[in-house]
Amino acid sequence: MVDIKLIAIDLDDTLLRNDLTISTRAKSAILKAAEAGVAVTFATGRMFVSALPFALDLKLDLPLITYQGALVKYVDGRVVYHRPLSIELAKRVVDFLIPYKYHVNIYVNDELCMERQSPEGRHYAGIAKVPVHFVEHIHQALSDAPTKILIIAKEPEIDELAVNLQRAFGGQVNITKSKPYFLEIANKEATKGLALAELAKSLELDSSQVMAIGDSWNDLDMLEYAGIGVAMENAMADVKKVAQYVTRSNEDDGVAEAIELLVLNKQSDK
Repeated sequence: MVDIKLIAIDLDDTLLRNDLTISTRAKSAILKAAEAGVAVTFATGRMFVSALPFALDLKLDLPLITYQGALVKYVDGRVVYHRPLSIELAKRVVDFLIPYKYHVNIYVNDELCMERQSPEGRHYAGIAKVPVHFVEHIHQALSDAPTKILIIAKEPEIDELAVNLQRAFGGQVNITKSKPYFLEIANKEATKGLALAELAKSLELDSSQVMAIGDSWNDLDMLEYAGIGVAMENAMADVKKVAQYVTRSNEDDGVAEAIELLVLNKQSDK
């Protein structure tokens, strides 16, 4: 059995069930891993303020990897690092997006900003459980360097936009999908994999001692980095391809099963 010393867990569609709660079994597995000396953290695209309540509930004391790796921060507020987009580059990205007329979120200083209260925006804010700062024009949200930009549209539109953004800004930004209808733009060095590698290095751990659990495209590089990459049963096909282990779904205690089998070495009752 590999000696896992660090576990990084995605939140949405991974640790969180569809009702956005963490099961008792998952909580127990995480707490037992921590008691056994295994470090546990989140690696999420969520805002820090949105991930924080879950971290406090689980008593996590490692820095949280948030905003796809753009902001790594302790629960007590200490910032390990913040890698936002430059204001100039963000303005060019926003100018590029305006003709598409898709819903756009901009995140500045851990605050969610949007131009109008669209159905997509209301739905997103409800999931994130954070207040929204409305601006008359989206450029007004760029008074400071944004941590990331998120676009909400239908899946075919998102896929086409991703190609067009890659042509226009490839190499300058990190472009990833967190859901079929969410396209996220961040600093080119803001990925979960890079953040997890830096966290492991700070703990003097090798990648072979790291386990990462996720479900979506934005989890790919951290699963590839980790010694054990775990995909959820509900994960995208591309994610399952790079994983060493496919666990149960987020609705069926997949995270708990992975920790029990691969870290706590308990046999699950399948």
